[in-house]
Amino acid sequence: MNEQLDEIKEWIEKADHDLGSAKIIYLHLPDYFDTIAFHCQQAVEKYLKAVLVFYQIEFSRSHDLIYLLELLSLKIEVEDSKFKKAFLLNGFGVQIRYPNKTLKPTKEEIELAIEISQEFRSYATNIIGIE
Repeated sequence: MNEQLDEIKEWIEKADHDLGSAKIIYLHLPDYFDTIAFHCQQAVEKYLKAVLVFYQIEFSRSHDLIYLLELLSLKIEVEDSKFKKAFLLNGFGVQIRYPNKTLKPTKEEIELAIEISQEFRSYATNIIGIE
């Protein structure tokens, strides 16, 4: 369990770094919507992977938040609202990293992305029982 807990903590720490980066960039470079959105998606991805490690659920290398939630839902009940929030962030994982004229998040969407990321942090740490 010690190795497992260490791995879980590493996922949480990496996710916290992504969420922290998103918040700092928002404060200091608020027009960098693409970078902020990317870090929010990455944070949620890593929080979910921490929970999957906690439940000893194997997962493929993927940035797809819906896939990760579907895996988790095989072990515990996952509310529909989690899927809806994950869906909002899903496009920020890969597509937004490259020039793309169709994927331009608004300020409101960025603020929501940060809020969703914080919610997933609480979700993960509550399940795992760490802070």
